[in-house]
Amino acid sequence: MRKKSMFSTVLVLLVIAALAAGGYTFFKDMDGPAVQVTPNTGRVSPATVLQIHMNDPSGIRSLTVGIRKNNVLNVIFNRHFDEYLPERVVDVPLKDSNLREGAFDLEIRATDGSLAGFGQGNTRTVQLPMRLDTQPPRISVKTLPPNVRRGGSAVVRYTIDEDVSSSGVLVAGYFVPGFLQKDGSYLCFFPFPYTMTARDFKNAVEITATDLAGNVTKSRLTVMAFERNFKSDSLELKDDFLLSVENKLRALAPNAANPLECYLYINNQVRAANVQTLREIGKDTAAAMLWSGIFTRLPRSAARAGFADHRFFHYQGKLVGESFHLGFDLASVRNADVPAANSGRVVYTGEQGIYGNLVVIDHGLGLMSLYSHLSEIQVNKGDVVKKGQIIARTGSTGLAFGDHLHFGILVGGVEVTPLEWIDPKWVRDNITGRLEAAAN
Repeated sequence: MRKKSMFSTVLVLLVIAALAAGGYTFFKDMDGPAVQVTPNTGRVSPATVLQIHMNDPSGIRSLTVGIRKNNVLNVIFNRHFDEYLPERVVDVPLKDSNLREGAFDLEIRATDGSLAGFGQGNTRTVQLPMRLDTQPPRISVKTLPPNVRRGGSAVVRYTIDEDVSSSGVLVAGYFVPGFLQKDGSYLCFFPFPYTMTARDFKNAVEITATDLAGNVTKSRLTVMAFERNFKSDSLELKDDFLLSVENKLRALAPNAANPLECYLYINNQVRAANVQTLREIGKDTAAAMLWSGIFTRLPRSAARAGFADHRFFHYQGKLVGESFHLGFDLASVRNADVPAANSGRVVYTGEQGIYGNLVVIDHGLGLMSLYSHLSEIQVNKGDVVKKGQIIARTGSTGLAFGDHLHFGILVGGVEVTPLEWIDPKWVRDNITGRLEAAAN
């Protein structure tokens, strides 16, 4: 009798355990997948491709996307996944959804791979109010066509008739963003790359805007482009110079077989990588002008090299390479104090290839100044500096032999001639005066 009682107790416990295990299996996951949609601006166009991001620990079982209008649901996407991954990103194009202009609800139903609902899984339904917009934005340029010389800078002020996700100037396909101002207009500083002729440049400048629905406007921007002559030099590379480069900068070219190969790798691949880094740094900019007046140069200094000087390198009588010098080399006394050329925010400090120790200051709207070959840096990234504030000391770090400052100006991440920005007449005629006239 006692044995039967014990057997019954064990049986009951086993049943309870089984029910508990089954209940845990069925009810451990009672939530549907987390769902995010991009873009989520409330506006779409027939060219929009929605990205549906889904996450669930039980995996994603299925996704259904529909258009709900006038209480009628039109399914435009329906898929059951063979593998229940915990995270999925699915592209849903709208080009074949037969949308009509106006408002609708985007309905998304995502189901997980759990055993909840007797094996059916949990479903999350998300409804997002949307509007179909097929009209591209209209851009009105407020400034007169800029006069810009090769290697120089220009500015344009414009307005747009609706909210946009991006706008700016395209220079031969290279996008330079514009920035929304407090008065509702946009400002964009853009470069005339030293590599382009005046003829090519004026035919390659466009102004563009993309609205919240993804509609794009693009039209030719009229510019008055002029040539500028740059110096060129032929330099013979001596063995003692190449050896000094290798001894100093070998870490930048660890696989080079000899001093010449080391120098050419640094002058080509490392230089190109540094240019790309500057373009990335150029994106970290304020949406307002942080500077005022002209930019100042290193006090009591003499120019040793100019902007876009074209250098041809020969070794044992043969042409082995070339480069462009994209800034001013200014020589003063050894370890001279380096002042900020204008007010702004420090966006980069550190070592950077051929530039050695480098400081970059953002002056807003994509306009930046750079200071390189420094022996000492006295500011940190994020510091707000005033014009004339000492930020560093000159030196000979990087691809430099002899104490000096390499001073440069970036516009939209592209190096341009600093000569314009230290010229009061040029700044007044081409930047501040032009913007004031457009604002009136």
